[in-house]
Amino acid sequence: MDQNEQTIRDFIAAWSRLDPDELVAFFTEDGTYHNMPARPVTGRENLRGFITGFLRGWTSTEWDVLTLMSRGDTVIAERLDRTMVGAVAVDLPCCGVFEMQDGKIKVWRDYFDLATYTRALQPAT
Repeated sequence: MDQNEQTIRDFIAAWSRLDPDELVAFFTEDGTYHNMPARPVTGRENLRGFITGFLRGWTSTEWDVLTLMSRGDTVIAERLDRTMVGAVAVDLPCCGVFEMQDGKIKVWRDYFDLATYTRALQPAT
């Protein structure tokens, strides 16, 4: 396994610790996260704020890697993100595309169906 693939595996595993500072350290100083339903967020300080807000309400998360492949400085990770938002379980299929630079994440684009996430959080009727 190459360094970029290992970095992304480590990054994915780090989400289970719900620590924004640890997660932001995986990015270059001017790194960008584009969570596709939202606008891109660039720069570690902005990323820290975004990730902190994103994690609000999460009590745990484990991301299962289904497929991971790379070519050069691009890594693609298909995942199943299993998250507890309070007491509600949300299983969200995702695909992340990572552009790497010097062992850090320069750009991360995450693709998923937002309705899958929001439906899981709706109270049962």
